[in-house]
Amino acid sequence: MAKINTLNDLNTWATQAAANQRPEDIAFLLAERLGLSPSEFQLKQELELSLDQVQQAQKDIKKLARGISPQYILGYSWFLGYKIMVQRGVLIPRFETEELVEWALQSLQANDKILDLGTGSGCITVALAKEAAKKGFTDLNLYASDVSDVALRTSEENFLTYQVDAIVRKANVLIGLEKFDKIISNPPYIKDTERAEMDQNVLQNEPEEALFGGVDGLNFYRKFVQQVREHLNSGGEFFLEYGYNQKEQLQDLFVQELPDFTIEFKNDLANKPRMVKGKWNN
Repeated sequence: MAKINTLNDLNTWATQAAANQRPEDIAFLLAERLGLSPSEFQLKQELELSLDQVQQAQKDIKKLARGISPQYILGYSWFLGYKIMVQRGVLIPRFETEELVEWALQSLQANDKILDLGTGSGCITVALAKEAAKKGFTDLNLYASDVSDVALRTSEENFLTYQVDAIVRKANVLIGLEKFDKIISNPPYIKDTERAEMDQNVLQNEPEEALFGGVDGLNFYRKFVQQVREHLNSGGEFFLEYGYNQKEQLQDLFVQELPDFTIEFKNDLANKPRMVKGKWNN
């Protein structure tokens, strides 16, 4: 193997050593480990590296070549500008969910009691709390729930890191929880039939219970609509993410089960329908 002295040498070696992985994952992993922004990674290919930097990067790339997600190798992911600790067994935050948080932020009111349902890493609660504080909302009552013990422990670590005061609950959908002014969730919505089309890294690394929502992907939503009235305060709202091809089915479900709610669907930045808000008109 040729001696690795520069970032370009390392990148060339990594591309060959992890030829089964996406180039963008290789670039992300190397840039993060070296403390470089994406543009710096492209512009500083002649950067000279220390032996320690090279050895650490080689360990990382060998893990990536075995199919371990780059975020799990690093131990963190980025979400709305916040570094969120993740580990295997906890869903890696998605950038689409950042848009859900931004939408919910527009409806915040003082003293809102907010539930992050299926919190996973706690990324939604962290981002919501920190961004709300920038808008002057420092009196929110934050709750985070999940069915997974690993997720709850991870979320608590992230809350501690960012000094977010949130009450953590173990719950399956809404059973056993109290009433809230707002519920926000990125639930499992992938159809079982879509498994064959998915990235193998996702299937190998991330928890199935956070990904798959049954044959049509709507298992969570059916349970949610049956339970939500018992867990929303008067005039309360929910914000949910869903799959890009599930809007029509959800429209039918909400018309049938939530006729007393005002339902609003929203497209993401790629102009795909991905989010829904419901407001209880009671």
